[in-house]
Amino acid sequence: MMVHGAGAGPGELTTTQAPPSRDGPPWLLRCAALAIFAFPANMVLDPLGAAGHVAMLLSLMLFFLWGASALLGLHGSSTSRHPGRIALAMMLLATCITYVLLYSGLSGPSTVAGRASADRWVLLMAASTGLVLVTAETVKSTAHALVLVRALVRGAFFCCALAAIQFITRTNPMETLQTFMVGFSDNGGNTTFQLRGGLMRVAGTTFTPIELGVVASMALPLSVWRSVFDPVGRKWLHWLVTGSLVFAIAATISRSGMISAAVAVLVSVPFLPKIGRQWALIVIPVSVLGLFVAVPGLIATLFGAATVSSSDPSISTRLNNYPRVEAMFLSRPVGGTGPGTYMPANALELLDNQYLHSAVDMGLIGAVAVVVYFILPGMTTLQAARHASDPSLRCLAGAVAGAALVAAPASATFDSLSFPVFSLLYPLIVGLGGAVWMLVKNESAPFQAVALPPATSTPGRRTGTKE
Repeated sequence: MMVHGAGAGPGELTTTQAPPSRDGPPWLLRCAALAIFAFPANMVLDPLGAAGHVAMLLSLMLFFLWGASALLGLHGSSTSRHPGRIALAMMLLATCITYVLLYSGLSGPSTVAGRASADRWVLLMAASTGLVLVTAETVKSTAHALVLVRALVRGAFFCCALAAIQFITRTNPMETLQTFMVGFSDNGGNTTFQLRGGLMRVAGTTFTPIELGVVASMALPLSVWRSVFDPVGRKWLHWLVTGSLVFAIAATISRSGMISAAVAVLVSVPFLPKIGRQWALIVIPVSVLGLFVAVPGLIATLFGAATVSSSDPSISTRLNNYPRVEAMFLSRPVGGTGPGTYMPANALELLDNQYLHSAVDMGLIGAVAVVVYFILPGMTTLQAARHASDPSLRCLAGAVAGAALVAAPASATFDSLSFPVFSLLYPLIVGLGGAVWMLVKNESAPFQAVALPPATSTPGRRTGTKE
């Protein structure tokens, strides 16, 4: 486990042992973490449809390899117990029940398109399972976490750099880059540009500006942790990556992005080292001021987005959906229409709220499961952060908690699990939260098990154990 040495500065690391070269996060997991942001999800393999994008394929490979390994007895996961597995199990149970109800006809009539959509939902749950379990079981130190977070933030930097180009030039370089993805075709569904006020909102490699604002906010605290504690590379490059995430959040001009960024910062900053918290009090307002100066009209547009009334179309459409959602829910209150089967006929019927969406297509079973899925991992990781003693592990736990807790409020502003980057990034964070929870548990367990007589103990020093 990584610890600070006696003479180490707040941004420096010393380790009790070199990071193992043959264990830790497997290369396939690192590739999946990179691909979540780096490869556009609208580019798919035709036979697989919407589930055939690069990040999904890699995540499914993780799931099948994990399952094969477990069946062959090559590894056991019984010792890797963490609260994230409970949240995942709730989602899997809800999916299985509602999927069976759909195909048995017990939840009402279904269509071919609806059953195909349910199949895609099952694939998403399988991919999410692979990400949660493999991440939690292979990240066994902060050194391992750094390896995985580096891959994730590199993909995020590519996405945010692309968003910056889109915002400044109002062109989309991804249209050219997509031509090099031989064998993949454009499945559509993404909206790269949206006009708000006098500014153009951008999406980078994600589906919409709203999704970019949320996922960039989730990656932000992890990038800050990496910038503070990563001993590899140049610090200014690490902070450049972090700055690109801040710019991307602003460039989305999104209420969801602003709420998500506020949650991520408020949760994670208290767990920074003391010098980091002091710098945060300076850097955050300076960064916000710098954005407003660099982008004329940004402050007015953001303020207008944050202070809209119920007469705003984006708000009134959401409010008008409530009576319709109530009617659909009451018609099939237990299992809904089937997992992933709600497909609106027009844009006005879109449910920009994952909780409402789950209530419609998975009924009360799915709505409860989604609430647990979005709240339990973040809250338990936050609890782990409060108990961690190693500065790097404490800061990592706070960063992961901040990233995970973004999901709950953000999912009330858009149907989050319908968006490919969010729906794969979140289970990766849940898995990382599980790894952190177990690291903190193992950090304190040896000292709880040893009861030394008072005469043999030394004040202020732990004895009888070795990290």
